Amino acid sequence: MENRKIARLGREVSVVGLGCWQLGADWGEVDENDALAVLHAAADNGVTFFDTADVYGDGRSERLVGRFLAERGDVFVATKMGRRVEQVPENYVAANFREWNDRSRRNLGVDTLDLVQLHCPPTPVYSSDAVYDALDAMVEEGRIKAYGVSVETAEEALTALARPHVASVQIILNCLRLKPLERVLPAAVEAGAGIIARVPLASGLLSGRYTADTKFAENDHRNFNRHGEAFDVGETFSGVPYEVGLEAVERLRGLVPSGQTLAQFALRWIIDQPGVSTVIPGARNAEQAQANTAAASLPPLSAEAQAGVRETYDELIRPLVHDRW
Repeated sequence: MENRKIARLGREVSVVGLGCWQLGADWGEVDENDALAVLHAAADNGVTFFDTADVYGDGRSERLVGRFLAERGDVFVATKMGRRVEQVPENYVAANFREWNDRSRRNLGVDTLDLVQLHCPPTPVYSSDAVYDALDAMVEEGRIKAYGVSVETAEEALTALARPHVASVQIILNCLRLKPLERVLPAAVEAGAGIIARVPLASGLLSGRYTADTKFAENDHRNFNRHGEAFDVGETFSGVPYEVGLEAVERLRGLVPSGQTLAQFALRWIIDQPGVSTVIPGARNAEQAQANTAAASLPPLSAEAQAGVRETYDELIRPLVHDRW
């Protein structure tokens, strides 16, 4: 597994990590034993970066990761905070940060969190001096080793990257969401901050396993948030209308080299982008986790494949999503 250094974090992370949203909620039911098997399979195949959040299953994901961490101990865990309360800037204050931090430390079974990210808060939060002062104080107190942000938009990412102690930015980046390549990734490289690429398979669209007839469970966000009913629609299929996404997938399928899956191709595309530190696909079983890690050992994509991804985006996707996020 390739590892990449994040200067502001002061450490390396595996270029393929594991996103742990699936282990908590909103993706249909995932059995506890299956969840732990996913975590161990990822680690067995070189993953050292695990990303969770206090809101995933209202703490279930953190607690499962905590059990895993107690068994392995040699991995880096990033969590997120802020989505368990009403989304108004007034809730992003030091007292709440400490309360959320106490809960996450209990869930994960650690005294100090490796990395805490603000979890797509209201846009004004990214510009608040008081917010960064509170986060700096938590580092000084030993509650957290570092902090970063998770964002919805490129502008939010750029605002956060201007702050000297923001160690990382988590942003949606995949073959159907190319806007971060323009300004966000270069700004992160210049700042020495990490880029954590989330939603890398566009909620599974880029696995190539879904069709117009696919039915998703009632408790799966790909059913209940198809049009942004529960949270930002950009988190579900990257904000791309499902039918358009399926058309794009068929075009991309023709670019995949022999011996690779479409999902591995999509992950390799992200790994190849300058400035990406780690990509965090999720997995519902150990086999998926293992297949995802294999993308790290594939050769870089050809110039023709890169051009094909760009052409598909420009023709089908750009008019629908580029200016929204």
